[in-house]
Amino acid sequence: MDELKRQAAARALEQVRDGMRLGLGTGSTARHFVELLGARVRAGLDVVGVPTSEATRAHALASGVPLTTLDEIDRLDLTVDGADEINPELDLIKGGGGALLREKIVASASDRMIVIADDSKWVDALGHFPLPVEVIPFGIAATQRAMANAFRESGVSGQMMVRTAKDGHVFVTDGGHWIVDAHLGRIQDARRLAALLSAIPGVVEHGLFVGLASTAILAGAQGIRVVDRP
Repeated sequence: MDELKRQAAARALEQVRDGMRLGLGTGSTARHFVELLGARVRAGLDVVGVPTSEATRAHALASGVPLTTLDEIDRLDLTVDGADEINPELDLIKGGGGALLREKIVASASDRMIVIADDSKWVDALGHFPLPVEVIPFGIAATQRAMANAFRESGVSGQMMVRTAKDGHVFVTDGGHWIVDAHLGRIQDARRLAALLSAIPGVVEHGLFVGLASTAILAGAQGIRVVDRP
């Protein structure tokens, strides 16, 4: 599986050109892209990257990739990131690694977003992977009640759990927030649910990436498959 992820990352790297400003994703597949990009930079490629997490920042610096911020530049040419689920419309669930807020900011500031993944992430409908929702800790019970109402309005339901870290304590994002993972099963209308969740005051961001990805590069046993947004 790790080799498949690296194959997808290598194919995405073919889209990178001198002078590009790149969004650098977070997660195991995006990590391969950063490593391969670093090798190209050491061979003379002239690019600059904006990382989507502190982990990616550290890995990019260790790989020799020059970095900047969205305060210093106003637009990115391309973001390359992974996903937890990808549907045929190229809508995504992201946030399994906890970086969904910065990932969405970076993707939204990009002219293009390429999603790289092994083909197990391709699904006919989103929702089997728990939907991460980044929330403010204050008033979390009220936020979860509002989330439950949003789920009902969009025709889904399921258990919500505050994410914990490996040490058993509450997982805290790079932005200092918590994540509620919602086990919804099948999301029929991702766009409607995204809008409902975004309207909740205690929700910082959610892991539904609707209309952001332009291309998916999927690696499987039969080779690489490239899918463009319909």
